[in-house]
Amino acid sequence: MAQTQLPLPPYRLPVDAIQESAQSNLASGLSTTEANHRLQIDGPNELPAAPPVPGWIKFLRQFTDPLTVLLLCAMGISLLAWFIEGESGLPYETITILIIVLLNATLGFMQERRAEEAVAALQAMSAPTASVLRDGEQQAIAAREVVTGDILLIEEGDTLPADARVIESISLRVAEAALTGESAPVSKDPQPIQEEAGIGDQENMVFSGTAVTSGRGRALVVATGADTEIGRIAGSLHATQDEPTPLQKELAKVGHFLGRSVIAIALVMGLTLLWIYRAELSLGHFVAILMFSVSLAVAAVPEGLTAINTIILSLGMARMAKRNVIVRKLNSVETLGSTTVICSDKTGTLTRNEMTVRSVIVAGERVDFSGIGYEPSGTLHQQGQPLSDPVRDAVERALHTAELANNAKLIEQDGRWSIQGDPTEAALIVAARKAGITRAQLDARYTRIGEVPFSSERKMMSTAQLDIYHAGHIRMTSKGAPDILLSRCTHEWIDGEDRPLTPERRTAILTSIEDLAQEALRTLGVAYRLLHRDALTGNLCEEHENEMVFLGVIGMIDPPRPEAAAAVAEARAAGIRPIMITGDHQITAAAIAIELGIVEKGAHAVTGAELQRMNDKQLRQTVKTCSVFARVAPEHKLRIVTALQAEGAIAAMTGDGVNDAPALKKSDIGVAMGITGTDVSKGAADMVLTDDNFASIVAAVEEGRTIFANIQKFLRFLLSSNIGEVFFMFFGVLLAGVIGLKPESGLGITVPLLAVQILWVNLLTDSGPALALGVDPVDHDVMRQTPRDPRTNIITPAMWLDIMLVGIIMAIGTLAVTDWVLPGGLIPGGTGNMARAQTMAFNTLVFYQLFNAFNARSETRSAFHGVLRNGWLWIAIAIAILLQIAVIHLPFLQTAFKTEALTAQEWVISIVTASSVLWLMELKKLYLRRQ
Repeated sequence: MAQTQLPLPPYRLPVDAIQESAQSNLASGLSTTEANHRLQIDGPNELPAAPPVPGWIKFLRQFTDPLTVLLLCAMGISLLAWFIEGESGLPYETITILIIVLLNATLGFMQERRAEEAVAALQAMSAPTASVLRDGEQQAIAAREVVTGDILLIEEGDTLPADARVIESISLRVAEAALTGESAPVSKDPQPIQEEAGIGDQENMVFSGTAVTSGRGRALVVATGADTEIGRIAGSLHATQDEPTPLQKELAKVGHFLGRSVIAIALVMGLTLLWIYRAELSLGHFVAILMFSVSLAVAAVPEGLTAINTIILSLGMARMAKRNVIVRKLNSVETLGSTTVICSDKTGTLTRNEMTVRSVIVAGERVDFSGIGYEPSGTLHQQGQPLSDPVRDAVERALHTAELANNAKLIEQDGRWSIQGDPTEAALIVAARKAGITRAQLDARYTRIGEVPFSSERKMMSTAQLDIYHAGHIRMTSKGAPDILLSRCTHEWIDGEDRPLTPERRTAILTSIEDLAQEALRTLGVAYRLLHRDALTGNLCEEHENEMVFLGVIGMIDPPRPEAAAAVAEARAAGIRPIMITGDHQITAAAIAIELGIVEKGAHAVTGAELQRMNDKQLRQTVKTCSVFARVAPEHKLRIVTALQAEGAIAAMTGDGVNDAPALKKSDIGVAMGITGTDVSKGAADMVLTDDNFASIVAAVEEGRTIFANIQKFLRFLLSSNIGEVFFMFFGVLLAGVIGLKPESGLGITVPLLAVQILWVNLLTDSGPALALGVDPVDHDVMRQTPRDPRTNIITPAMWLDIMLVGIIMAIGTLAVTDWVLPGGLIPGGTGNMARAQTMAFNTLVFYQLFNAFNARSETRSAFHGVLRNGWLWIAIAIAILLQIAVIHLPFLQTAFKTEALTAQEWVISIVTASSVLWLMELKKLYLRRQ
């Protein structure tokens, strides 16, 4: 029953008819059993998606890479040479190249699959949720599990998961621009519409994918998935492919540059050799020259470049998820390393988000509360003394009112107390329980009949209740910012009666607000008004929020998170300026900021009102020095982040509300709150914090910097190793006569290394060690460096110098070993043949690259610093050494790779020579550190 079967469209029918057709219950919703049954029949509440690509197609895609095509060409040339030359036995070189190509393809396939699984896991963690009524209780479920007949419980900031008929609306307004193109939010009303209406005029319907901008309500789901309005529009459209990130584009450019350069070199060398051997050119010569050209191209291009980059980013994202950060967009990982400013909300991000009422001021008297958190245990006292009866009566009346103007719930389960709803409202309920007021007492006396919800613009909320003790009146209760509420009051409650609010008393109340704020307490005012029944003919509205009786000021605190101060200090050490942006009072904001170390003692906060009076130029000057903004509205965040960016800052911005979305989109990194954040804010953000914790943002920056540093490590390793191979091959041919590298009878021409040997070198180094460098553990020193300039390339000029220097060292050492083996070179005493010289060069080049893996871990720091921290690198190198030993000493692999067993002396010379890259680069690093 994916689509409720009705005689008329849902918007034209009364709610009862739709309820009956949907076989649902407005009071208790569906049962869990029935909901699961419908989910089995109708399928998940998802839009049509592209069918998954079969694994075999993904595997075949690995062979479309230009380099792989080049390897297949090499295999074909090798097979042709074997066939023409009529060699006996199997074509071992061809078989070996084929095996290596298959291994490369398998590695790429596995890495791609692992990356997809990591991203899928993160997507599941950040999947949208919906609040529904099931089995008579409110439940949060995945949006994909919503079924027809479910009762949606809708709140401001929700993204609606399905098409539904409104059955209750309390100032409910929905932005439907995604469907209708109309920018203004639409007010919703449950009354049926008699005539036919377009989507934009169906005021009693809410639609999948639209966002609730204000108010709350309930709605009965009538369509899910492809049957929704947005599902019909989507039709057969599939998800668009992600655009490559700047880093991926840069890596692709590097790969293409290397490929083009080396292919050009290979062509030049091939043509040169053809010219040299033109007089005696035979098919053997031609095949050998082709194989050399292919070998040179293979030597230069790091096969694992793209695959390893993808897997490193995916593993990094998974590591971030373990630190409570879900990365929604890959490019934010790159941007994290450049972040210079973190604009953070205060409540819940820098603080615990467990509001606790500390003090209440009523009729000029201060009452303090003991106890913290949501457990309703504690005492009330006046300077350590019990309360007098008039003061107790005034406190109870204030808390009584605060709980009525309240939508939170306090829940006890297994002896543990938790809340459902806003922490500020929950703190008021806890305080009411400490004062002896129970929910049962309120429910027995009052019935809510109206509400004007809180909004960031109004900074207050009100509810209307029928009072069985005063049948002829309606009791309106309000809470909100004390200064806003006080401006709407004409009386105050003192000694059991309403008294006119004099200018002197207004001044005294404002002073008490300031006193509480000086203690970093958040202040909230409470007031009430009695309305005649006749005065409320329709819904409660803002016009009724006047001529109220002021009851008191409540001071509460959301204590800083224990880890927040350390995170702020770490951010500042990393060259990142934390900025607090809050709706709280400026004195409270400044006090918390000073305590956390965001600003120095004596600093003040810029208020939203001050910010409003500034032009853009003035604001740009202000954001240079001010790090605390208080009493700001969400739209001010957009101006702040725009001003910061105009001053050259790379800004991260946190947010949780609907109105935060523009600022989150505008910022370089939008950070949404996973616990308190709305679906709209999460959709606009680049990252989502699962714990709403500022320390997690700093941890994300650290992880982002680490990921970027690791990518530089494996690039330094891969490129320097491959450049070393190219230099060796290139100069090995140019200097063949000098080092004794001469063709033997029947060989045509002689190359320093065979194509199959180069392939093996690249397979060993482009897989395990390179990937291990990409997951190097977090080095906390990255947070002692200044933010990276986003305009700089990932491969800096200094890195290119290192890459070229390492390549030269490798080439010289490997050429020297080759010369040592062969007779007739610069180094006397050589007695080996070509096969032995190639084996020594092959082995030395492998160990050069293994030593280089340690060297590549840092541009300036010693390779021996934290050398045991990366266990994966040691495992990868151990496996590479065992495989290399096998290739040189196992007979069937000797045949495949054209190697000879080496003596112990030759092993020592090979390894000692290869270690030169480590020692020489250590001397260079020592020089740089001293500079």
